[in-house]
Amino acid sequence: MNQILVTKKLYITPELKRKKKVYKVNFILSVFFLIVLISVYIYAAYDRDKAEAMSQDILASAEAEQEDNTVADSDILIAVLNDTTDDGTEAPVVVSNTNQNSTTKTKQQSQSGYTYVTDGKIVIPKLGIEYGILDGETDSEAETEALLKMSPVKFHGPEINTVGNYCIVGHNYRNSRFFSKVPTLVNGDIIQITDFANNRTVEYEVYDKYTVIPEDVSCTSQNTDGRTEITLITCTDDSSQRVIVKARAI
Repeated sequence: MNQILVTKKLYITPELKRKKKVYKVNFILSVFFLIVLISVYIYAAYDRDKAEAMSQDILASAEAEQEDNTVADSDILIAVLNDTTDDGTEAPVVVSNTNQNSTTKTKQQSQSGYTYVTDGKIVIPKLGIEYGILDGETDSEAETEALLKMSPVKFHGPEINTVGNYCIVGHNYRNSRFFSKVPTLVNGDIIQITDFANNRTVEYEVYDKYTVIPEDVSCTSQNTDGRTEITLITCTDDSSQRVIVKARAI
C-alpha cells in the first residue's frame, strides 16, 4: 500500500520576521540593562565599603595622634630653681610633672583637596557606631559634600562638647554604614561624643526625633537655654526628607 507523505511548509512572513527581530532586540537590551544594574550595585557596594574603610582609618589615625599627644604632655617636667632661700642657702630644685593634653588639631587634606581636622568621635553603643567627626576649614557646601563621603561631618554649632547645639551630619547608606541606623534611635538612647583636643567624653541622651524637608534647617538653632546639646542629621531611606535626632548632655 502506497502512502503519500504530505509535509506542510512553514512560510516566514514579513510580520513574523519583524516580531522575531523585535524579540531579539528586546532580549539584548534586557541583558544589557541587567549587566548595567549589576555593575552599578557592585560599584555602589564597593564605594560604601571604601568609604567605611577610609572613615575607620581616619578615626584610628586621630586616636593614635591623641594618644601620642597625651603621652608627650604627661612627660613634661617643670624645674624651678631659686638662687637662695631666706636663710642664704641654695634653694632645692622643684620638679613637677604636668598632665595637660594638647589642644592642637592636626590639619589633613582630602583627596578632593579640602582641608579638615578630626574634631572628635561619635559612639552610639546601641547601634555599634564609632566614627570620627570631621570639621572642614571653610564649611562650604562643596567641602561638606566631599567630606561626607569620608565620615560624619560637623555641620553647624559651637566647639565640640560645649554649651550650644553641635550639629553632625552623616550619610544614610541604607545598610550599617555611617548614619544609616540613626533613624532607629528612640528617646532615652545614649550617644557619646569625645573631644580629641581635651580628651573628654560627654554622654548625651536622645530626647526627640522627627523628619523635615531638606530646606528646613531650624534644627541647627543655637537656642538651647544654656544647655549642651547635639543634633544628628541624616536622610530618610528614600532621600526625600531629613531625619533629625536631638540629644542633651546628661
